[in-house]
Amino acid sequence: MAVPLFGFMGIILQKTKLAEQLLESMGKLFGSVRGGLAISTILVGGLLAASTGVVGASVVAMGLISLPVMLKYNYDKKFATGTICAAGTLGQIIPPSVILIILGDVMGIAVGDLFKAAVGPGLILVFSYIAYILIFTSFNKEAAPAIPTSDDAGSKMHQYRLAIVAILPPLILMLIVLGSIFTGIATPTESSALGGVGAIVLALLYRQFSWRMLFESSLETIKITAMVFAILLGATAFSMAFTYSGGDTIVEEALLKLPGDKVGFLILSMLVIMVLGFFIDFVEISFIIVPMLAPVADALGIAPVWFAILIAMNLQTSFLTPPFGFSLFY
Repeated sequence: MAVPLFGFMGIILQKTKLAEQLLESMGKLFGSVRGGLAISTILVGGLLAASTGVVGASVVAMGLISLPVMLKYNYDKKFATGTICAAGTLGQIIPPSVILIILGDVMGIAVGDLFKAAVGPGLILVFSYIAYILIFTSFNKEAAPAIPTSDDAGSKMHQYRLAIVAILPPLILMLIVLGSIFTGIATPTESSALGGVGAIVLALLYRQFSWRMLFESSLETIKITAMVFAILLGATAFSMAFTYSGGDTIVEEALLKLPGDKVGFLILSMLVIMVLGFFIDFVEISFIIVPMLAPVADALGIAPVWFAILIAMNLQTSFLTPPFGFSLFY
């Protein structure tokens, strides 16, 4: 139930022009720093990930709004597009993420525990991207020039105020949704329903609400949900046939005999997931491959939550790796 509801919340927020307001205010705030527009794109990507969790929506929104501004100020095209693609995939790891809900279900882990565990790695990734941008632009000064801004104290205060006004509403919604899960007040399903209502309230606040928008968002949610559940049906049929024919036992025995024990298994499983990410979607990997790996990880004594977060981090690459990198197509 949480998958369609979090999807609905993300689509409603995408239609409220939330990304535009965040990017405009952040861009003005960091523009005077070399690579400032790229840094603001990463920060907005993190905020969008925490409030929408929809990778496609984040990449498209930032591509339409942030890319023209970056190109206008002579940013290197590869650097600009790479930043947008990387920022967009943060929706895969920063909760409330659809992939974490799926992994929780497949591996039999409480989704709330996965959400808690994913916050740290998500933030580390955001700061790592920012550090990379600062290092890259210090060596390649022409790749991301600083934007000339006014030094007037009054205009700077105005920019800070605009940034706070743009950030606060999605931040409050994020704290309500995740806070209710982390404190145990609500289950992920209940908090996703709360998030859906909160997104509609934000749409009303931003004066973007209309019955047509609500209908379109619901239709889009149904499409995404139908896709996920169609894959689930196919994957369940595959895994049942695979299990009944004894395939899972053969795979488990082979993986348990790997050299290097836990480390050998982790290296191989992460490599397999990464290579598969070149060709198939993160949902298929979660439903077909993860059920084969989870029992082996359990037999080797690997902490299931830690293993699930490793997989979620790795699955981000499926959006970036050609020939089927969805973020690149977006």
